[in-house]
Amino acid sequence: MTRHFARRAGATASVLVAASLLFSACSTAPTPSTSSNAETSGSAPATTSQIVIDTTFDIKTIDPGRAYEPTGEMVLKALYDTLVTFADNDTTTVVPDLATYTANDNNTEFTFTLADGRVFSDGSPVTADDVVFTLTRFQGLKGNGSFLLDGVTISKVDDKTVKLTTASPSPALPAILATPSIGILNSKVVQANGGTTDEKDGAETFLNGTSAGSGPYTLESLDLSSQAVLVKNQAYNGAQKPTYEKVILRNVEAATQKLNVERGESQLALNLSGDQVTSLAEGVELASGPSATVVFLLLNADPSVNELTAKPQFVKAVKEAIDYQGLLEIAGGGAAQATSLVPSVFLGSLPADQALTFDLDAAKADAAAAGATGTTVKLQFPNDIDPTGVNLTTLAERLQSQLAAAGITVELAPAPFATEIDPYRTGKEEIGLWYWNPDYLDPANYLAFGPGQSVGLRAGWTEQANPAIAELVAKGYTTADHDARKALFEQWGKAMNQESPFIPLVQPGFNLAYQPTVTNVSYNPSWLVNVAGLGAA
Repeated sequence: MTRHFARRAGATASVLVAASLLFSACSTAPTPSTSSNAETSGSAPATTSQIVIDTTFDIKTIDPGRAYEPTGEMVLKALYDTLVTFADNDTTTVVPDLATYTANDNNTEFTFTLADGRVFSDGSPVTADDVVFTLTRFQGLKGNGSFLLDGVTISKVDDKTVKLTTASPSPALPAILATPSIGILNSKVVQANGGTTDEKDGAETFLNGTSAGSGPYTLESLDLSSQAVLVKNQAYNGAQKPTYEKVILRNVEAATQKLNVERGESQLALNLSGDQVTSLAEGVELASGPSATVVFLLLNADPSVNELTAKPQFVKAVKEAIDYQGLLEIAGGGAAQATSLVPSVFLGSLPADQALTFDLDAAKADAAAAGATGTTVKLQFPNDIDPTGVNLTTLAERLQSQLAAAGITVELAPAPFATEIDPYRTGKEEIGLWYWNPDYLDPANYLAFGPGQSVGLRAGWTEQANPAIAELVAKGYTTADHDARKALFEQWGKAMNQESPFIPLVQPGFNLAYQPTVTNVSYNPSWLVNVAGLGAA
């Protein structure tokens, strides 16, 4: 399953462009813990001629506007510059890439001014026409990510200036534009090869074979099933000067990734599990920490689905019955307890001392008072996807055991993703075990769990069920001030932990294993690794 499962499952479409990783100095990208063994075994001398990166492909296309999978976005990040971006190791502060911007006081109008002299890989200048074409095409293709720019009006001011407007305050609009799939296209080249701004567009085949961007790399070759090869863009004149002449991304199973990086046959492995990294060979470095994925339970609040799960006291009992630290044994290296539905990489996440806690005696009392004795509830989940290495079947079995200790009987009801996605989307699961990956890098994405919102309704939780939290949701989409926004999302997280039918469980870990000849290895929830930012020792 890809990073963007939430999108496939119908994530919130009411984005209000309250998007990406907003302007915070308090919530940063996870600073990975790093480790290595004392002596190098199998590592090659540092070289900048090429770097080999092993990953598990989920690429379906590298046409910006259509691509929306992790590997695809990693490739797009290297090939296409965006209007703005984020620095490595920082998921909080929007910085200029192709443009700088200003916003009006109520954050409904954003003016982007292109930097002087920036050019595409063919040497032609990046202009406002290219920006307008790219953003309009992104909307018009109606692809997986098109909802990110719903409600945005795009207009050219002059050759270097573009204005974006929204009907509602959208303070995070500049940040959402850092998404690699909104990388700016050379409009003349794309139009000459079938590109349009609607669903009649025919440029995908061309863009899967030839890049048309201004990024630090260009595409040499692509096989969607096996390998992507990127080479330095000789015309690149941006700030991110790449170290390696060539980047080879290979589609490799995790077990082989481990062997390859240990032997020095690759320099970086992106998909090792928490268990695998416990036995890395000497000399292999490791960057590890909590990812932006949140594994959660939902208990259906609709009594027509299940009367017991709809009782607040039963929900409270389940929250108390879970040994959250015990779940980390399953999650493996880099994982952490999810302190709220907003993961720790984002503004407004809760500190560890405000997470839900295990209290077996309280759970027994609340379960009995709610009438759980003698009742069996179904725990439903997809059994053929493992978010970031966490096996949902193993996790469900552990939860079943923990709940049984509190007098709560759970019947496991696993099913293939293709089967289980429908009862999840339609709000028919009694208890559901799922996970959420950010559609965009901002806590506003998680407001979808609120009452009356898209995911809230999957738990049968209507706006009328909790008007106070519904009001926090509305404020969350539009509040711009940094301090006010931080306080608001913390308030929302606490209220959700106490009153919602959702239970955040685990943030699975990311584990990046690499040869010591590689430097500046850092994780990003959107593009995984910025290959242009990798250095050589």
